[in-house]
Amino acid sequence: MANTKSAKKATRKIARRTEVNKARRSRMRSSLRSVEDAITSGNKAAAQAALVAAEPALMRAARTGILHKRSASRKVSRLTHRIAKLSQ
Repeated sequence: MANTKSAKKATRKIARRTEVNKARRSRMRSSLRSVEDAITSGNKAAAQAALVAAEPALMRAARTGILHKRSASRKVSRLTHRIAKLSQ
């Protein structure tokens, strides 16, 4: 339990930040899920549209520190590659 005034304030700040990060992480995962669903359905046009919407969400998550910058780039790259393979 926090004893000092500054430690109590820090716990309040952490709690607020955790809520914000949870919402951002959830938004990012939802956008990824929509791309995955479009890929599994085999609809290339829908998958590309979902990726166009998901890429900014991923990069925003990387910018805010929820996801590492390289992890976000890797995810985008792998999804792009999977979408490109749909037409083959």
